[in-house]
Amino acid sequence: MMDRYTWPQTIGIYACILVFLTFILLPFFEMFMASLRPLEHLFRAPYQFWSDDFSFGAYSRMWDTVPLLGRYIFNSVFIATAVTAITMVFVVPAAYAYARLDFPFKNASLAIFLGVNMFTGAVLLIPLYRVLRSLGLLNTYWAMIVPGVAFLIPTGIWLLRSYLEKIPRELEEAAYVDGATRMYTLRRVVLPLAVPGLIVVGSSVFIGAYAQQFLFAITFNQTRAYQPLPAGLFEFIGYQSVTWNEMMAAALTGVLPVMLIFLFLQKYLVAGLTAGAIKE
Repeated sequence: MMDRYTWPQTIGIYACILVFLTFILLPFFEMFMASLRPLEHLFRAPYQFWSDDFSFGAYSRMWDTVPLLGRYIFNSVFIATAVTAITMVFVVPAAYAYARLDFPFKNASLAIFLGVNMFTGAVLLIPLYRVLRSLGLLNTYWAMIVPGVAFLIPTGIWLLRSYLEKIPRELEEAAYVDGATRMYTLRRVVLPLAVPGLIVVGSSVFIGAYAQQFLFAITFNQTRAYQPLPAGLFEFIGYQSVTWNEMMAAALTGVLPVMLIFLFLQKYLVAGLTAGAIKE
């Protein structure tokens, strides 16, 4: 594709990509650099990009400062995985229904789903707290899983519905001619073709579940054994000081499992994001 552009245009495209990646990756790079600096040198002036006193000591000390750090990281991954799995169970049939079936208030209900996404979790914290308390789910994993599923189902339906609409209806009609039921067609025809889209939607839901954990954790969960990493990072804040370098090290360590997952799924993500971009 780059052969279509002249050298100045190609350089301009790569320059724009470089600027975009710089803004995206610079915060993570600065977190990494902060984790290597001694605490007393983090805020010294003038700012020094490179120093001779860099050390990986914060990555070993953080486990002693917060003994439950490994538990917090596991909780974050477990909660996000559970939210993603449960959400996809509801999203797949709902998105297929919106993509293929005609029923009353179809467009209106989709608009309502979009409206739900416009509310932040902070607006509904008190009603959610009362509901979870009445169900006896406070201070458990479910206290963060249930709200996460409720908030992310609309997003999943919208994303997956758009992908399923790009799958040719003729494939399903051929299965119906052979006597297949709608559920059989969904399982054996539609879902295998929708794997890239399912991975993209699942990844988006996973990111959303990971991002919402702090708000739900500090409100619905006061038990340290069930706290996720965002809430656990508060333990690096002391009465008189904050061990910023260890906090940055812990944050990067907590993000590492997610980064590895996305590196493993990157080819499927690219396939799902570019599906339908080229008209055949």
